This record gives sequence, C-alpha cells and structure tokens, in this order.
Amino acid sequence: MTVTAPTGLDRIARAFDRARGERRMALAIYLTVGHPDRASTAVLVRAALDGGADFIELGVPFSDPMADGTTIQRASETALRQGIRLEDCIAAGAAAVAERDAAVLLMGYLNPFLRYGPERLAADCVRAGIAGVIVPDLPAEESGDLDTVLAPADVARIDLYAPTTPDDRLARLLPSSRGFVYCVSLTGVTGARAGLSEEVRPFVRRVRAHTSLPAAVGFGISRPEHVRALRGIADGVVVGSAAIDAVTRSGAAALRDLVRSLRDAGTSS
Repeated sequence: MTVTAPTGLDRIARAFDRARGERRMALAIYLTVGHPDRASTAVLVRAALDGGADFIELGVPFSDPMADGTTIQRASETALRQGIRLEDCIAAGAAAVAERDAAVLLMGYLNPFLRYGPERLAADCVRAGIAGVIVPDLPAEESGDLDTVLAPADVARIDLYAPTTPDDRLARLLPSSRGFVYCVSLTGVTGARAGLSEEVRPFVRRVRAHTSLPAAVGFGISRPEHVRALRGIADGVVVGSAAIDAVTRSGAAALRDLVRSLRDAGTSS
C-alpha cells in the first residue's frame, strides 16, 4: 500500500491538533540557520524539539532584516559570514523532517525567495517536507506570484498582521489565509520585551472574527510569564530572540531548558 506523505498544511494542522489535545498552546521556536556556526543548526533543532517545540522556524539570513531587532540581526550577520544561503536552509529543514518528522517553516525576506525562484522554492519545499514560509516584508495583497506556486503544492504562506491592521483589511484578507495567522504582538521589530502589550487580547479577538485558523502570537514573547498570559487567548506562540539569546549564552542545553519552560507555561492545569 502506498503511503502518501503529509502536505505542509497537514503538518501545520497536525501540530496544532496535537497541542490542543494536550491542553496547551503550540510552540514555535525560531533559529537562524548557521548561527552560531554551520554545524550547530542540526544540534539546536534537536534541542528545541527535545524541549517540546511543535514548530521549528528556520531563519533565512538576510543582509537587511528590517523586521528584526538586534539579536536576530546579529545572528543573521554571523550566518552570512558562514556563507549560509537559502539552499542551506532548505537542506536543514529537510534534515529535521527526515530525522524527527518535524513541522518546519522557513522565515525569510522576499529577496532571497525571488532570487531562488518561486517555482523552484515550491518544488524544493515539497521535496524537503517543509510546511510553509513566512515572508515578513511581503504584504498579503502583493503575494500573488508566490501563492500561485505555493498554494497548489499545499505549502502555506503564513500571513503576519499587526495590531494596527484595520478590521476591513482583516475581513478582506484573512478568509484566504492558510495554515495559521501570525499575530504580531506589537508595533516595531522583533526582540525580547519586559511585558506584553495590552493590545494583544483585543487584536487576537478581531482576528478570530474573520477566520477559523489558529492564531499564533509572536514578536516580544520571551518569558514563561508571557506565554502564561496568552493562555485562553492564542492557539500558539512564536519565540525567536529569546531562543537566539539562549543559544548565544549557553548553547543547546540552555535552548532546550528555555523551550521546556515555555511549553510548560503554555499548558493548562
């Protein structure tokens, strides 16, 4: 009997379903491919998964990461000095899927994806088992060329929306979103923050009014108390700068411990 491999959308749905069944929020951990060096990526992916991550967001290094704060900017600079390219990121994703059946997303800026070629990107994501891509500098209104090749391949292009997004834009765009909705918790760049914005709860409520897809909150999520505060509000959280900081400070063991603490914080008692 032929067993059909799960599509990217299948992998995303499966991760959220598993988390929901365990009465917790899904947890996505961002790692810049090639930081702190080429050989570390596979080790860090394993550590994040061992700690309980549901998604691995593999950051594609770029010279002008306009949505990112200093932590991820520096990680990207390190990776570029290592010669990391999009091909390496796809290979890292393929390895994680083959070894651990992980739900892997690529997060990167539009230029590397366009240079690589949308058709080639879609084909290689399918071949690697990569579930989706997040492109923070690509508005949903301008995503047609990429969607034309990703959607038929069931590779999700995850949309990001900020609290400043008006309701009419959410109503127009969210019904065609795929995978999940990435809710940016604040206006500004990525990076650890002391606390969560008071805008998060009403913003996620506005998103839910226009889609049944899971809502994941990212940007500024760095501590267990942040995750705990989002229980009953979001379906998942995305943690980036805090994960990179842990890696920079103490390597894989620190990352695994951070992920475990975040997962525990997102579990309902």
